[in-house]
Amino acid sequence: MKTTLVALAIALTFILPGRATAQGMPVYDNTNFVSLVKSLVESAKQTSNLVKTVKFLKTQKENLEKVNNVVKQLKAVQEIGQNNQRLINVMQNDLQDILNSPYIKPDEISRVTESFNSIIDNSLETMDFIDQVLSSDYLKMSDADRAEILKQKEMESKEMVSNIKVKTKRYREIISFRKMQDKINNRETGY
Repeated sequence: MKTTLVALAIALTFILPGRATAQGMPVYDNTNFVSLVKSLVESAKQTSNLVKTVKFLKTQKENLEKVNNVVKQLKAVQEIGQNNQRLINVMQNDLQDILNSPYIKPDEISRVTESFNSIIDNSLETMDFIDQVLSSDYLKMSDADRAEILKQKEMESKEMVSNIKVKTKRYREIISFRKMQDKINNRETGY
C-alpha cells in the first residue's frame, strides 16, 4: 500500500509542472479581428490618398515655378513654394513614420490622417487660388494687387507650416510616451 502511494506521488510529480498555474487557451475573437482588418484597409486607402495629394502638391509647385518673371521673383511666392515643400517633406517622411509606428493604434490612424488632411486641403485650395491669381487675365489685376494677395497667402502658408509642426510634434510625443510606457510595463522584475 505504501509503495502504491509512493508510486502515485512520484507519477503526479512528473505529470504536474513545478508551479501549477492555470493557463487557458487564448480566446480568438472574430469580430475584433474583422474590425481590425477593416480599419487597416481603410488606413491603407487614406495613406494612398495622402500620397496622391503629395503628388498633386508637387505639380502645383511646378505650376508656381512657371509664373511670369515679375511675380515669380516676389518673395511671397517663393515662401509659399518653400512652405508647400515643407508640407511635402512632412508628408513623405514624418507622417509615414507616425503611421508606421507600432505605438499608433489602428483606430487612431484615421484621426491622424484627418488632422493632416485638413491642412492639406487648405494648402490645395491656396495653391489653386494662387494659380488663378497668377494667370495673366485673372480679374485684370495689376502686379501690385497680385503681390498684396500673395503676401496674405504667404501668412496663411506660414500658419499651415506651424500647424504641421505642432501636429507632428504632438504625435511624436504621443509615440515617445507610449514607447516609454511600454518599456516600463514590460521591464524585468524580481531583482
